[in-house]
Amino acid sequence: MKRLCLGLLVVVALLVVAYRVSCKAPSAELSQTERVAAIFEDGGCLSCHSAEPELPFYASFPIMGDVVVADSKAGYQMFDIEPLMKALKSGEKLSVVDVTKVEKAALDGDMPMAKYYLVHWGSQMTDAKAAIVAQWAEQWRAEYYNDGLGGEPIRPIAQSVEYDEAKAELGRILYHDTRLSIDNTVSCASCHDLGTAGVDNKQYSEGVGGQFGGVNAPTVYNAVYNFVQFWDGRAATLALQAAGPPLNPVEMGCDSFDQIIAKLAKDRALTRAFKAVYPDGWSEANITDAIAQFEHTLITPNSRFDKYLRGDEAAITAEELEGYNLFKKYNCATCHVGPNLGGQSYELMGQYADYFADRGGELTVEDNGRFKETALERDRHRFKVPGLRNVALTAPYFHDGTEPELKEAVCKMGTYQVGVELSDADEDKMVAFLKSLTGEHNGVLLTNANDK
Repeated sequence: MKRLCLGLLVVVALLVVAYRVSCKAPSAELSQTERVAAIFEDGGCLSCHSAEPELPFYASFPIMGDVVVADSKAGYQMFDIEPLMKALKSGEKLSVVDVTKVEKAALDGDMPMAKYYLVHWGSQMTDAKAAIVAQWAEQWRAEYYNDGLGGEPIRPIAQSVEYDEAKAELGRILYHDTRLSIDNTVSCASCHDLGTAGVDNKQYSEGVGGQFGGVNAPTVYNAVYNFVQFWDGRAATLALQAAGPPLNPVEMGCDSFDQIIAKLAKDRALTRAFKAVYPDGWSEANITDAIAQFEHTLITPNSRFDKYLRGDEAAITAEELEGYNLFKKYNCATCHVGPNLGGQSYELMGQYADYFADRGGELTVEDNGRFKETALERDRHRFKVPGLRNVALTAPYFHDGTEPELKEAVCKMGTYQVGVELSDADEDKMVAFLKSLTGEHNGVLLTNANDK
C-alpha cells in the first residue's frame, strides 16, 4: 500500500512538473512581439477566435464535440483574433481595440477557459505570460498615441486637428445649407444640430416630406476620430459620409449632386468664394470635401476627464473616478477606447443576451447592422461602436434610439454586452463618469439647448 501511495505521489509530482514546464513563458531570446504571438498561439486562441478554427480532435466526439463547436462559435462571435495574429507576424498596423481586448483578457486570466487548458497543457495564461502581454500592450499604446500619457485605454482629445481653414469655412456654410435637399427644407444641421450636441435628440430624424429614417442619428462631434462612418460602416471617410444623406430619398431626397449644384451655382457670391478655394468649381467631390474639412473642426476637448488624464487629479470627483475604474473593470474600455471612447471597431449588439428578442417588435433592415454591407452572417447585428464623448447630452441611445435614459443604457450594456447585472450604486458611479466626458467646442462647454 505504501509503495502504491508513493508511486502515485511520484506520478502526480511528475505531472505537476510537466505541467509547469509546458506553461513556461516563451523564451526571452525572442522579440517582444514574437513572445506575444507565441503566447496567443500556445494558448489556442485560434481554436475559437477565428473564422476557420483549428478544432481539437475530440471536436468529433459525441456530446463533448457539441460543447467544443458551441464554444468556438461563441468565441468567434465575440472576437476574431486572426487580424491581430496576422499583423503581429507581418508588422502591419494593429487595431487599438484588438490590443486592448487581449491585454484585458490576459490580465483578468479569462482566457483560455479552464476546460481548455486542463486538456491542452501549455495553454494556460500564467502571471508571467500576462505580464509579457501587459508590458507589450502598454509599450505599443504609448508608441501608437505618442502623447506621453502612459498606458490608459482612453486618451484626451487633442486641442486641434489638422484641417484647411478656407475649405472648412465653405463646409460650415454648406453644412447649414438647406439647398442640399430636394425641397430646400433639410440641411446637415437639421439632424446634427451643433446646438444640441451634434444630434437632434429624436429616436429617428425627420427628412424631406416628413419622412423618418430607421436609425438613430449619431453625433457629428468628434466624428473625425471614427475609423468609419455610419452605424454600418458603409462610408470609409467623412467625405463619403457627407455624400450619403443628400441622395437618400428619406433624408434629403435629391436625385444627384448635379441637381444640388444647379441650385448652388445660382448663388453668385457663394460660387465666387467656392472657386477661390476650389478652382475647378462645384462638384460632388469638392462639396463633400469642404463639409468633411468643417467636420474636422467639430472636436470637443477639455472635458473634466481630459484634464484628469493630463494630470489634474482634482478635475473629477471620487465618484467619477470610481465610475471610470468600474468602466475598465467591466470591459467597457476594451471597445470604448481612444480619444472618442469608441468608433474603432464593430461589435455585436447582444454578446451575452438576445437584445432584439428582449426589445421586441419586428426586426428592421437597420437592425442588421454591418451585415447590410458584407452579407456575412457574423456581421448580423454588429455595429460600429459609438463614441461616448458628450454622451450625457445625446439621448436617446443605441442604433435604434430606444433608450432615453443614460442610466438605463448603462444597465442594458451591462446585461447585453458584458454579461453582468450592475448594482444601482455602480450604475450611478458609471453615469457620473460618463457625465465628466462633456467637452468644449471653440472654448465653450457643450450644452443641450433642449435641456434649457
